Amino acid sequence: MNIAVDTREIALADVRPEHAAEGGPASKRIVVGYGFWIFLLSDIVMFAALFAAYAVLVHATAGGPAGDQLFNQVSVAIETACLLASSYTCGLMSLAVNSRRRGAFYLAAVVTFVLGAAFLALELREFADMIARGATPQTSAFLSAFFTLEGCHGLHVTVGLVWLLVMMAQVAVQHFRPSVLRRLLCFSLFWHALDIIWVAVFTVVYLMGVGP
Repeated sequence: MNIAVDTREIALADVRPEHAAEGGPASKRIVVGYGFWIFLLSDIVMFAALFAAYAVLVHATAGGPAGDQLFNQVSVAIETACLLASSYTCGLMSLAVNSRRRGAFYLAAVVTFVLGAAFLALELREFADMIARGATPQTSAFLSAFFTLEGCHGLHVTVGLVWLLVMMAQVAVQHFRPSVLRRLLCFSLFWHALDIIWVAVFTVVYLMGVGP
């Protein structure tokens, strides 16, 4: 009997730590990821409101130019290709982080930054060309909604580029510490979310906006 009791106690002692780990608090990586997902969802809600405003005001041109008179489909296609390619290189950057390869991380990060900066430069040039032709946010409600929607996305891309530079500096100084890995995870989620939002912008504004 004593042997049976002792064997049972040993078995419980072996199982107890595992159950305690399962029932204990989540790791900081999971908590940070969960909290950042909540932030991204709130950001998507904001963009949904901007999309709704644009859909309502798309025909309120007040006698001014409409989308089919202003949009350059070739330039927008290049913008889209740059941003989608940057999403791919961002994925390669995440793979390099998981395997702790600093050289591959920096290569992918630099390419991601260049592609994101190219997208932003093309978007700013598009804005400058439209303003030079007299199509400003004050011209019509349509243009106000357009500049607000695209400008908000462009602002997010700018924040992402600055964030990426900061992360490259942190990896150089702190290497792949757990805190740096958590920030890189959040950056990847943020950048991929921007790509998804841009696909919606490209579809609603540039494809549907120039349709018959």
